[in-house]
Amino acid sequence: MIAIQKLDLAKSYPEYYKAKAKPQIVNLEPYNYITVHGKSAPEAPVFNSAIDQLYGLAYGIKFLCKAKELDFVVPKMEGFWWVEGKQPFEETPREEWHWKIMFRMPDFVGEMEFNDAIQSLLEKGKIESEHGLVFEEIHEGLSAQILHVGSYDDETGTLEKLYAYIAQEGFEVAGRHHEIYISDPRKVSEDRLKTILRYSIR
Repeated sequence: MIAIQKLDLAKSYPEYYKAKAKPQIVNLEPYNYITVHGKSAPEAPVFNSAIDQLYGLAYGIKFLCKAKELDFVVPKMEGFWWVEGKQPFEETPREEWHWKIMFRMPDFVGEMEFNDAIQSLLEKGKIESEHGLVFEEIHEGLSAQILHVGSYDDETGTLEKLYAYIAQEGFEVAGRHHEIYISDPRKVSEDRLKTILRYSIR
């Protein structure tokens, strides 16, 4: 029996899933994602519930594709974070933070696979009809990024380096705060967590 080759996006697209402690500019193409968005503190039950549902959908799509001999490794989780108004992010109460959690999907995953996986989850009672899960294309284009090592709550110093680099190169931030969670916080100590911090620039 021939084993099905499993696509690993982290290995196939190192420019997307790798960053250095020194800021750098990357140019990203449009990619498809499964996403869910909301407004809450990251420790709120609604946030953790949304992540659980998104993971369930990611694995549902994976198993559907595997049955068609198109298997893939579920990619690293990512998130956009933002606040409304002009108040700085760090001065805004956590319960007013907006977020969009997402997983990038392989090119062979389309709306048909998304809809089939959603239907399966609905039939099994694993999600509600008002689930908020979405299949969408996101194009960040020209972006600046840096690798942050440490707690999610201690990104200030790393972000200052990134902001200074963006200004030094003659650009300005044009997108939302984007995090790619390279490390699994359930398996890695807080001081060793690796997170890519990225912003679209213009």
